[in-house]
Amino acid sequence: MSVNPANVAPELRRYAELDQRLLAAVKGIRILSTVSWPASLEDRMIAAYGKGQFALPEVSYQPPNLSAERSELAAIEREAGYDDPLGEYLSRTAESWRIAAEMLEAVGTKGVTAPSIVLYGRPGDTIPGSDRSNLDAARYFVELSDELGSDLLADDISVCIPAEELRDDLSRTLDAFFGAGQIAVEVDPELTAKAAAGATRIRLRGGICFSEYDRHQLLAHEAFVHSLTALNGRAQPVLASLGRTSPRVTATQEGLAVFAELMSGAIDISRLKRISLRILAIDMALSGADFVEVYRFFSSCGQSPADSFHSAQRVFRGVPLTGGAAFAKDNVYLSGLLAVHTFFRWALKQRRMDMLRHLFAGKLALHDVISLEPHFESGAILPPRWLPPWMQHVHGLAGKLAFSLFVNRIHMGKVQAETLSLSL
Repeated sequence: MSVNPANVAPELRRYAELDQRLLAAVKGIRILSTVSWPASLEDRMIAAYGKGQFALPEVSYQPPNLSAERSELAAIEREAGYDDPLGEYLSRTAESWRIAAEMLEAVGTKGVTAPSIVLYGRPGDTIPGSDRSNLDAARYFVELSDELGSDLLADDISVCIPAEELRDDLSRTLDAFFGAGQIAVEVDPELTAKAAAGATRIRLRGGICFSEYDRHQLLAHEAFVHSLTALNGRAQPVLASLGRTSPRVTATQEGLAVFAELMSGAIDISRLKRISLRILAIDMALSGADFVEVYRFFSSCGQSPADSFHSAQRVFRGVPLTGGAAFAKDNVYLSGLLAVHTFFRWALKQRRMDMLRHLFAGKLALHDVISLEPHFESGAILPPRWLPPWMQHVHGLAGKLAFSLFVNRIHMGKVQAETLSLSL
């Protein structure tokens, strides 16, 4: 992931040096591990909640001292400037890491809430290009899912794949796609999420069952987006930081990963409902609901005690459990999906499939794909070595997007009226 600035063109050397400083400064900033809960606490509390014994979990955190990192990141912001798209990328990225550092230093207090909203948005934020909010979209998908009779407990539960068996299966698939040994798959009994992906490692939570649906989703979301963009980013000759997810690109990265599920058939309405419920829960917590109230909300929506606990835990990572505070990261999944979907449709309309491919060249925000275009053209930023399977079939992707472009012009009210008139 290291770039030698001496091997970079003279006019780009300053940015390569700043990029290496950026990577060194953020090396110790670990967002999710700092706010995570121990698996042993979760197991104990889930058992109690399953019996109706409700009490607020007792969670302790170790706030890091990141003052030196914040100072260096502020210096990088100033020195990078905004005169060139590379400088703008570095300034924006350093700023987002600095805000994340401030957030982590407040871990365990309500002080986490405000910077997390700056980084990940608020449920009531308006969706770009729409007069609707992220909260409106969440309510829509929950209502639609309920109308369609979605059952959150019925997702392919007839198949139980142990974590160790899935590990071996994914390892074979990833070796065939990326090359032997590029990505290791491991079982981690302390992992709170079902899975987590880095550039060279995917972790699976131990002691639970996975379904065929989980396998498909893990490949589409974790491997062929998160790991793939990290590997492509690490190969960049100037901006090696494109191999690491900065806070400012989280919405695009998660939105792209969920969009990948959509394009590869690895998502259904129940998955959209789960994503949407988390946004409603963040809004509840910000409005004063405590952990137990949010747990009961998830439970009332059909989730099991374990899933309800894990969902509530995601909302309260790093903040007090008594209400009025939240960790807003889960806000980005739906807003990011909608933004990425809109970007893909725009690029197709403009006949700019190259921009869609560039989105996989590293950990980029949608803004970066456009602003950094001159550096893609010059070769300072390389095109992606790997593309997800669904992106390799351009005609199939274009067909799906072209259909959605046309269908969106159809007025549903007129369709309903005409359908009723035909039935009379």
